[in-house]
Amino acid sequence: MMQICDSYNQKNSLFNSMNRFIGAVNNMDQTIMVPSLLRDVPLDQEGEKEVSSFQDGDMYGSYVLLKSIRNDIEWGVLQGDERRKEKHGVTTALETSRIEPNDEDLEKLFQFHLNGLHTVLSKLTRKANTLTNRYKQEIGIGGCGN
Repeated sequence: MMQICDSYNQKNSLFNSMNRFIGAVNNMDQTIMVPSLLRDVPLDQEGEKEVSSFQDGDMYGSYVLLKSIRNDIEWGVLQGDERRKEKHGVTTALETSRIEPNDEDLEKLFQFHLNGLHTVLSKLTRKANTLTNRYKQEIGIGGCGN
């Protein structure tokens, strides 16, 4: 009984969510040999409204976004923020307003963000898998299996 509970908790851990997302993006990256073919291909298709509503644009924009998020997870957000700041010369919201929560709020704040991050990672994983399958359809590669 304890093993079932542990495996359920592990399945829903943040670490496993990140690994599933990174795996889906790596699969997407290995499958999509010519990313420029994704330009001007609309995201929405029958039954994909939830995934496509995450961001407007074409499949190429989603491809670039997913790879960027994967890089932020693998290399750290601070490096990503520094790269963007250097590229755009912009100060991030984190730098402009540093609000320190009370120690009492830290657990609630952590749980809130953990739940949100898990939800977002699940949606991004589905989006990466959907994009990979749509690319296969566009270039005429077999079935839609993952």
